[in-house]
Amino acid sequence: MRRLVIFLFVGGLITVLSGLTLLPAQEAGNQAVINPEAEYLRIRNMAFEGNLEEAAADARKLLNAYPEYGDVRILLGRILAWQKNYEEAAAVIDTLLLAEPDNADALSARRDISLWSKENTAVETDLRTGYSFDYFNEPYTRFWQVFNVGAGHRFGWGPAAAGINIGNLITDPETDIYATEFQLEAEAYPRISDKNYAYVAYAFSPGDYFPTHRGAFEFWEVLPKGWAVSAGLNYYYFDRNIFIGLASVEKYLGKYWLSGKCYVYFKDDGPRTSFYLNARRYFTDFNYFQVTLGTGTAPDEPYSIREDINRLNAHSVRLAWNFAVNGRFTFRLGAGYSREQYDGGEGPAWRNRFEGSAHMIYAIKMK
Repeated sequence: MRRLVIFLFVGGLITVLSGLTLLPAQEAGNQAVINPEAEYLRIRNMAFEGNLEEAAADARKLLNAYPEYGDVRILLGRILAWQKNYEEAAAVIDTLLLAEPDNADALSARRDISLWSKENTAVETDLRTGYSFDYFNEPYTRFWQVFNVGAGHRFGWGPAAAGINIGNLITDPETDIYATEFQLEAEAYPRISDKNYAYVAYAFSPGDYFPTHRGAFEFWEVLPKGWAVSAGLNYYYFDRNIFIGLASVEKYLGKYWLSGKCYVYFKDDGPRTSFYLNARRYFTDFNYFQVTLGTGTAPDEPYSIREDINRLNAHSVRLAWNFAVNGRFTFRLGAGYSREQYDGGEGPAWRNRFEGSAHMIYAIKMK
């Protein structure tokens, strides 16, 4: 009886140890026979059918088995973004971009995730306020400042905002101008399709220094591999009609956004152009730092177009910092300098021109 018990104990122990030994081998064998391409297609079809949670789980398993399979990482990132998990989705793609910074599919996915995250922000309705100034002291001293207040709302078709601008002009004793006037404005970014969106704006002022009418339209086409192009037209009316055309090309490179933009000012004696380069570094989808370099005659962001349309040439640099605080506050701080050529009476002359701005958006209603 004693021998039988020992025999059964030893036999059972051998069986258990054999099972533990064979289990990893069997799992490794099962993993080895998986066709990763076929599994990738199965997961993608599952995601397209709307089974996002199961597709994400299976994509993680496949990625763990084949960590160098970049297409799976891109697919997982997109699935997470479709689930509105934008931060994790961006992190998944950024991991691939660290190893393959020129991966076109990864760059395209990163751009889409960035756009989707902005379109699906938790902010539904907001209040906004800001201040900006523009200053030079040749051939006379001019200090032009604008205070603004307004509100924004995110509709199903895209975000829109409206507000009032209060402009204040102060000059030196020789010209002796002190004037305050207002401007009403509205703007929107309608989403036309997954690949197209636009910017539309209109403003009106009964004053002398704001344009009586100001309109703007720009249309974007999102292209593969992180590229986008746009074209548009800015319109101003003082005592005559003024048209400034524009065109741009943009590119997302991981956490960077680059843009080249051309403005064409249609004057009676022929067109005048200017060119601007923008480089933006994203730290999150909403926090970024931007540098803008520009040169040429046509104005791009005028505080008072009446003075800007008379300039002969300009070389400028601008800095901007956009950051969010506690999910409800968003701040944008800016500063700029221009070396500007103007008509000095006896011939062209150069002056220094400075600008600055501070804007805040407060979310009063979250989705």
